[in-house]
Amino acid sequence: MPGTGLWRTKSVEQSIKDTDEPDTKLRKNLGAWDLMVFGVSVVIGAGIFTLAASTAGDTTGPSVSLSFVIAAIACGLAAVCYAEFASTVPVAGSAYTYSYATFGEFIAWIIGWDLILEFAVAAAAVSKGWSSYLQQVLELVGISGVPTKFELGPLQFDWGALLLIGALTTVLAVGTKLSARVSLVISAIKVFVVLLVVVVGLSYINADNYKPFIPPAESGAEDASKLDQSLLSLLLGGETSSFGVFGLLAGASLVFFAFIGFDVVATTAEETRNPQRDAPRGIFGSLAIVTVLYVAVAVVVTGMVNYKQLGTTPDGEKATLATAFQLNGITWAAGVITVGALAGLTTVVMVMFLGQVRILFAMSRDGLLPRSLAKTNSENGTPVRATLIVGGVVALAAAFFPADKLEEMVNVGTLFAFILVSAGVIILRRSRPDLPRGFKAPLVPLIPILAIIACIWLMLNLTALTWVRFIVWMIAGVVVYFLYSRNHSRLGQQQRDVASGGSV
Repeated sequence: MPGTGLWRTKSVEQSIKDTDEPDTKLRKNLGAWDLMVFGVSVVIGAGIFTLAASTAGDTTGPSVSLSFVIAAIACGLAAVCYAEFASTVPVAGSAYTYSYATFGEFIAWIIGWDLILEFAVAAAAVSKGWSSYLQQVLELVGISGVPTKFELGPLQFDWGALLLIGALTTVLAVGTKLSARVSLVISAIKVFVVLLVVVVGLSYINADNYKPFIPPAESGAEDASKLDQSLLSLLLGGETSSFGVFGLLAGASLVFFAFIGFDVVATTAEETRNPQRDAPRGIFGSLAIVTVLYVAVAVVVTGMVNYKQLGTTPDGEKATLATAFQLNGITWAAGVITVGALAGLTTVVMVMFLGQVRILFAMSRDGLLPRSLAKTNSENGTPVRATLIVGGVVALAAAFFPADKLEEMVNVGTLFAFILVSAGVIILRRSRPDLPRGFKAPLVPLIPILAIIACIWLMLNLTALTWVRFIVWMIAGVVVYFLYSRNHSRLGQQQRDVASGGSV
């Protein structure tokens, strides 16, 4: 076993061998179509129904469509690297597992801790958005005066988000195949709604609304905190990252949240019947579909109304797709969009939830978290215990904690994971050229290097405050590793057994 201590690596062969342990064995019942459905399910959601309009109104103006293209290019470069790893190391855990095989245990733990932040916070944040749409749907069907959020002492209790997490915990505990079927039905509904938005909205486009395509930068308000600027703008001496070129780049970092999800496909590689073939297809297929839909929607919504009408209101209310239709008097379409958004966000939360459980499962199987969390149910092959614990934590966060700034926290964590996966492809090509690869990334090391540069660029365009929060979370992870994970690592125990003359 190469490496010792913090840098001990877990071989690809050992990772694959561990998937056959009876008590922690996941059932292989997914195909390429299932993976593509998962990818589309999680990606088509918050980005289309909320971020496109609000980012245009607050940060980019009509150039939000270009922001989506920039974010898609960064994701596409990283997707190539994920596809090679998923076809080479078809093991649950995604970037965590890949890092264990290339960088060593400590970096693997850091990235696993980082992915916990990504998936758990994303699930909690999106479930709160789902709750808001639920209230709108209730009003549409005549049930008014029933808010999904209300004050409970010093806290705000969100029963809508709690209801969703409870239902999805049950679905995921029953089995991954059932989750794929639920995702397929709901995804069909929301894709129909997205296509409806594009088709109906085309006839209401006014070319004047695209002028100026990149609005001039706004002078920063005197009372605005420097920490709310993008880090790049701050470093280069810019006064603001609202509109202008800095706004366009900051917008790309914001709408990147809309693409988070294709990496969830990689976390389900272990449950795929033919991961060498199907994992790359699922990753590329889902990313291609959603990119086309995102850009089309962004072009339509910014053509329907002037971007200034999509800005956040003084009371903090953000614009959505429905806002553009309401301003054009298309009330029936606004209602359909609301229902579609409710359906769309349902699967976003479910697949984020699934990704979180699989990361926790992989880390627990390696002993970096309690091994009991990796035990799978003999009937349906799902890690029920881990599912229930994640469900409880996410439900608590969604029900009682505010969602402000959560999207950016998710973005910085995801981009960090993308960087390590991209670098890992270069390292594994050199250290293990003999490994069979179902898919090989072209132009290595050029493609991974471009992916790393693109992700660093997007990270620099997140706010300084987001970086502060991210660093605090990473420090907490380091503390947990040295207090618990390092001493309970199965790989570490095997090395200690070998050193003492025992058997592995």
